Formats: sequence, structure tokens, C-alpha cells
Amino acid sequence: MDLQYQLKEGNYHLYDLSTAASKVTGEHRLRLKTDTVALAFDRSTGTLHEHGSPLRIHSWATNTRRRLRAAGAWDSAEDIVVVSGPLPVDEINKCLRIKGYCRSMFSRLSKLPHGKLIARAHPAC
Repeated sequence: MDLQYQLKEGNYHLYDLSTAASKVTGEHRLRLKTDTVALAFDRSTGTLHEHGSPLRIHSWATNTRRRLRAAGAWDSAEDIVVVSGPLPVDEINKCLRIKGYCRSMFSRLSKLPHGKLIARAHPAC
């Protein structure tokens, strides 16, 4: 599955690019529409585990940490990080495409721009 987020009308739309584009709209199959996006990954390796709506991802992370601790894998449980909010769509898509990219994004998180701000062209003076 080839997934890609796009920002449309203030919401994140997750499209499945492996599906054929609609002959009517020209868009691929919409898999998710959400106000903000959450990413769950390993802090040490940057390996992305889950992405999507924050409520689902935070729930996934809580349950996964609980199972890992019950199995005695305390370090693995503590390694799971969830980042959510209005993240830049190009950073989200890089996390989906590039193995380990979440680690790089996480280290720059405080410097990333608000994901829903649109760069405006400056008028000529």
C-alpha cells in the first residue's frame, strides 16, 4: 500500500495511491480524514509503527506499552513515542516513505512550522 497525506480544507486526508484514481474526481481512495495526525514510532530507531487519528494512535501506544511491560520488555515499552498535532504534511509523508525518518523529525520537532499554515507569496514591492 502506498499511502500519502494531503492537507485539504484544514484537514489531513490520507490517500491510498495504490488504488486507481477516480475517473470522476481524479482522486485516489480516501482512507482517513482527520483534524490532526499522530505518529507512533521507536525513539531509538525512528521506526514508524502506526499513524492516523490521535485518539486511535494514543490508544494503540498505551495498549502496546502495557503488553510489552507485561512481557518484561520495559525498554521497548519506554522507547515508543507518540507525536501528534498539526505537523507539516511533507514531514509526515517522509515518515511514511523513509525508514527511520521519524527519529530525525523528532529531533527537529520544536523547530518545525505549524503544519496548517500556508506559505503566502509576498507581493512585489
